[in-house]
Amino acid sequence: MSEPDTIVPDEKDWTWVLYERCGECGFTAADVDPRQIGATVRDLLPRYVSALSREDARERPAPGVWSALEYGAHVRDVFRIFGERLVLMLEHDDPLFENWDQDATAVEDRYDLQDPAVVADELVEAGEATAAAFDEVPHDAWERTGRRSNGSFFTVGTLGQYFLHDVVHHLHDVHA
Repeated sequence: MSEPDTIVPDEKDWTWVLYERCGECGFTAADVDPRQIGATVRDLLPRYVSALSREDARERPAPGVWSALEYGAHVRDVFRIFGERLVLMLEHDDPLFENWDQDATAVEDRYDLQDPAVVADELVEAGEATAAAFDEVPHDAWERTGRRSNGSFFTVGTLGQYFLHDVVHHLHDVHA
């Protein structure tokens, strides 16, 4: 099994999307009502399933750029990670999130070799679970806080907006 082309690690701090429109995908996180995150995720899931069903889902569009399969596997894991972070914020006071190296995970878990149909099923399952978790956030819990090790601070509401940008942005990446 050969290793996939090297991906340039994304080292940007994307938290700026909470305050500015993303010039790449056009998403404006601040415009999202956090209580609509679950419904929005559910609306987006079929677009990922469609992208993962394409004949070229495994093909990278250019060297060093993830395929639809790799983006799909990443978004599946985004759903899982942010679902876990949401639970931490709801169950603990101001938790510190464990670091997640998304680029290392892609290589270690061989996103490039996974089955697109399986990834689609897992992505929908994880997306539905995370959507349900956001649907169930109590009215008085949206301002609860959590932090990343780099000092980025989130409320439950801004965590959801930040998370949703990732989901929308990668649809743009896979042209879905």
